[in-house]
Amino acid sequence: MAVYQSKIDTNSDAFDANRQDMLALLDELKKLSSRAEKASEKRRARFEERGQLTPRERLRRILDPGMPFLELYNLANYCVEDKNRETSLPGASSIAGIGFIDGVRCMIVVDDSGINAGAATPKTFVKTIGCQDIALDKKLPFVHLVESAGANLVKYEVEHWAYGGECFYKLAKLSAAGIPTIVVLHGPSTAGGAYMPGMSDYVIGIKGRGSAALGGAALVRAATGEVSTDEELGGAEMHASTTGLVEYLA
Repeated sequence: MAVYQSKIDTNSDAFDANRQDMLALLDELKKLSSRAEKASEKRRARFEERGQLTPRERLRRILDPGMPFLELYNLANYCVEDKNRETSLPGASSIAGIGFIDGVRCMIVVDDSGINAGAATPKTFVKTIGCQDIALDKKLPFVHLVESAGANLVKYEVEHWAYGGECFYKLAKLSAAGIPTIVVLHGPSTAGGAYMPGMSDYVIGIKGRGSAALGGAALVRAATGEVSTDEELGGAEMHASTTGLVEYLA
């Protein structure tokens, strides 16, 4: 095997200038990445009131302690909806990366329900599709922590539905390839948010917390006149006993 000898002079002025430029860019990247976390943390009181973990706490709980986690697409949606570099939130209302669960390297996606109730941004599905493609190529189990208001219909664009359809198609592709697709349904998930557990192989539903439905009780009553509760419509316990969507009730 050929041995490659570097000709880079790490003591040169040019190397030092390049290094300082790169460190400055990394600092800027860290500041941008922390912007979404700070925005999500503003909802901490609401999570605690409901007896829930925050999205990042939940991610830390599921990962093996001390093992690396490689975050991916952490600048997704930056300057897409909000063109102002000083105020735009990167991350596309989700956290994604490769980490270890019980010793198994997995692709993990977490809905950041601290930002707009986890509603999808223009790049949320694009980000998820990218993660699915990596999972398919590298044979990584695909684990999704779901709590999402689905697509933001106020900011409707037809492309959202195309990307959403591709996202659900990719779940089917992963399953067909024998790669496990696993959802932890730990909060209310409507519309597109409900399709993720609906298309996954294994669903762990949190009793009294997780739910999956096309629309909430208020929307159903407005549309059909039927009076029901969110739990009756799509609660984890109902899905575990009636529809079969939830395999494991926690």
